Amino acid sequence: MMKTRLLTGLVAVCAAALCLSGCSQGEDLLKQVQDKGELVVAMEGTWAPWTYHDESDKLVGFDVEVSQKIAEKLGVNVSFVEGDWDGLFAGLDSRRYDMVCNGVEITEERAEKCDFTVPYGYIHTAIIVRGDNDSIHTFEDLNGKQTANTISSTYAELAESYGATAIGVEALDQTLDLVLAGRVDATLNADVSFYDYMKVHPDADLKIVALTEESSPVVIPVRKGKDSEAFLEKVNQAIEELRASGELGEISMKYFDVDISKE
Repeated sequence: MMKTRLLTGLVAVCAAALCLSGCSQGEDLLKQVQDKGELVVAMEGTWAPWTYHDESDKLVGFDVEVSQKIAEKLGVNVSFVEGDWDGLFAGLDSRRYDMVCNGVEITEERAEKCDFTVPYGYIHTAIIVRGDNDSIHTFEDLNGKQTANTISSTYAELAESYGATAIGVEALDQTLDLVLAGRVDATLNADVSFYDYMKVHPDADLKIVALTEESSPVVIPVRKGKDSEAFLEKVNQAIEELRASGELGEISMKYFDVDISKE
């Protein structure tokens, strides 16, 4: 069974949400959030159906509504800050944001600087190619090929781990445009994101040729340290309550047509 290499040995860490070995100095994050009455959440805003802008330019998506529900559970308002992928984690580390909610998966590099919530979703990674591409059928076939993905994303790292060269772009639509134009051989992304794209672009000549057999947990990173410990516990509690009440599943069905909140 093929396994996503980037997650080896880390899923158990995520499930327990106990990667709290690091200690940072500063005021307790939960108290900060409660005192200011605001939860600051970072996301890209360009990755449908996770975080994107609708026809009226309103920020919407699965992660937007999940963040709103978590803020409600914490008894505070929520504000969103949009930015490039790499900047999300830099801002988290420098305390500009309280958490990142953007379909994040766990990697060893991220685990060095972040603590993670319990999973609030589970996805499979898909290899997406143009309809006439017959050269890629498995992840091993990526060796020597070019893919398009957000730099430093899990998908770019996975492609490169199989010998591909990842070309950096900013959004899912851009990656698929490059695939359709024949400028790259493939892109890797969440299967549910591809299905959502095809609902909007049913005539796009694209296909999935391979999926990871094991699902990957989707988590919310917070900055590492004991000052985040109480905050992490409260967010975990909120996620589990939303899962138990069925609200998490309802939000998932709204945006993905499937319930990704359960493994």
